[in-house]
Amino acid sequence: MCGPGDDGFEAEAADLEVGIWARGVDYLSGWRDAREAAAELGDALRLVGVETAEVRLSAASGADGAGVVRLELSPGSAREVAMLARVTAARLGRAG
Repeated sequence: MCGPGDDGFEAEAADLEVGIWARGVDYLSGWRDAREAAAELGDALRLVGVETAEVRLSAASGADGAGVVRLELSPGSAREVAMLARVTAARLGRAG
């Protein structure tokens, strides 16, 4: 599986110095889950032809330890992803 930093996608390393850490919260598992989800999203975006130079994915974990995936897009890429989502919704009969 490709990582979010492969093939043009930028990624941030886990910043373990940022934020307040609560004893007993498993932040690493949430971050790992988010990293895998970011890689899956990056793979899917590449498959549909979204320009990788204009996409940034990063994995993190929230205060409760749950994984978080951040997606940053240029306006052009955001419009492209929105169009792809609308096409998919129409094919699934969810267009509204």
